Amino acid sequence: MKIYYRAIPQTDAARPDGALTLAGGWTWFTHVEVLSREGKARVIPASEIPASVLDRLVPPRRPIGGLSMTDVQVMGILNVTPDSFSDGGQHDDPSNAVNRARTMVFEGATLIDIGGESTRPGAIEVPIEQEIARTAPVIAAISHDIGVPISIDTRKAPVAEAALEAGAVLVNDVAGFTFDADLAPLCAAHGAPVCVMHAQGDPATMQQDPTYDNVLLDVYDFLEAQIDWLVAQGIPHDQIMVDPGIGFGKTIAHNLALLARISLFHSLGCPILLGASRKGFIKVIGAAEDPNQRVGGSVAVALEGIAQGVQVVRVHDVHDTRQALRLWQAVTTGDFDGA
Repeated sequence: MKIYYRAIPQTDAARPDGALTLAGGWTWFTHVEVLSREGKARVIPASEIPASVLDRLVPPRRPIGGLSMTDVQVMGILNVTPDSFSDGGQHDDPSNAVNRARTMVFEGATLIDIGGESTRPGAIEVPIEQEIARTAPVIAAISHDIGVPISIDTRKAPVAEAALEAGAVLVNDVAGFTFDADLAPLCAAHGAPVCVMHAQGDPATMQQDPTYDNVLLDVYDFLEAQIDWLVAQGIPHDQIMVDPGIGFGKTIAHNLALLARISLFHSLGCPILLGASRKGFIKVIGAAEDPNQRVGGSVAVALEGIAQGVQVVRVHDVHDTRQALRLWQAVTTGDFDGA
């Protein structure tokens, strides 16, 4: 029977003696939740878990794309598409895209994620040449003019290659490296770090009655297997980031189950990326049909992820997220450098 160990993160200013730092970051833990596919979950002291598990939970994560994984990184979303669910058509002109990237960096983004193919539910595949034409010139311009680290959001090796040559430093694959067999070897050859995301189905079909035996453990097992496969392709373990794929082939109940225990994914020994900004479950729970009215819900979800030690939050609303993060850090630590 496979056993899963989830650190129970805490951020209280009163830290007990013997508490362990989670992933070298800003949270600590004294207990873990023990999960399996059989029987009830139980909570045990961290001192009772195997040393091999602690070796994945405690050490700081290595930098990714030059960014520290012991600090929260805010990834700004820049969709250069005509049909993305939230900002489609707003930044498909290169000059508009560069201006938007510059604004996001000013607002506090430390990484820009550029995508040229919508992955909203029901979206159809974009031809490779068109996706390259949308993304590579924008990446080159931003890399030259702004110098912020850039990730390319793509499932396709030729698109990733063009993006890396244009100045991208990270490949973010929403298909979890299952769509294009050439993508992982390409990333290995370029020495590019990657983000592997879980999705059930493809964008065109993923919301057609998604089902799981146990969504939390199923997603964990998929990511664990993909990490092993990526390492076998030549990508170092410490250059792999994981994303549970909120909204990609998941119902509201599935999304909530993942978010409530997202700290489980620290047991993979990789940084965690959370991309929940403005998604459909926020529309429903937050009663916000208009994506632009989902800022409060998006920020709330991002902060809960950060409270569980998530290292990277992928967001549309950089200013609001960064402001909320500064306040959250100040009130949880009782300290502010500018005071």
